[in-house]
Amino acid sequence: MTTPDIATTFHHFFKLVMADTAALRDEVYRIRYQVYCQELHYEDAKAFPDGLEHDIYDARSRHCLLLHRDTDTYAGCVRLVFNDNRDPNRVLPFEQFCANSLHRDDLNPGVLDRSSFGEISRLAVPANFRRRKKDLESPVGEISEPSPEDSEDKRQFPSIALGLYLAAASIGLDAGLEGVFAMMEPRLARHLMRFGIQFQQIGDVVNYHGPRAAFYINRNMLFRKLRPELLELLDAVQSDLVTGVRH
Repeated sequence: MTTPDIATTFHHFFKLVMADTAALRDEVYRIRYQVYCQELHYEDAKAFPDGLEHDIYDARSRHCLLLHRDTDTYAGCVRLVFNDNRDPNRVLPFEQFCANSLHRDDLNPGVLDRSSFGEISRLAVPANFRRRKKDLESPVGEISEPSPEDSEDKRQFPSIALGLYLAAASIGLDAGLEGVFAMMEPRLARHLMRFGIQFQQIGDVVNYHGPRAAFYINRNMLFRKLRPELLELLDAVQSDLVTGVRH
């Protein structure tokens, strides 16, 4: 039995949609409320009585949704936060929570041109798309190679986080950014590395909703070791975001 390649499997089940209207951004905030407030209790649900989780960084972000074709429901979301070039004192989310943990002076955001980078942030996948028990403790879920013995239904899930990370990367590439930062579990970074997405850890592990560290990746790092099937997936993701068509 042959395992379908990641790009084919992903595009069969999913489509990326830019959340470029108020209604679509509400869908993003609704997913984040479900995952961060109701499922994982990272945020206080009482702070969002309308059921929409949002913060001060959303206004300077580009948001993306992942549409599950078969059910016509959204299976995840992610945003790319941009710097405010008019006000260099307005930091990115990861700087607020782990600035003191950074140990790479050459990749410290305080010395970089702020127009050259952003941050992948608020990636969330609802629990019904994080099927395995160990996935339910993370807003992303597990990223692992599908097995030929897996059912068709099970094989679709590992590509969700990959597609969302590549969607955020695609937004950054399209905007002309040189690189992006991300706060993530070191375990997740190791899984991404297996597919050639080689984020570089630039800070110590801190306790922020579990073990997290600051990571960085730039254009050269992204394309240098990205596996061929992930290049195909990136092409599929970019095609979705460029067309801007929901179905």
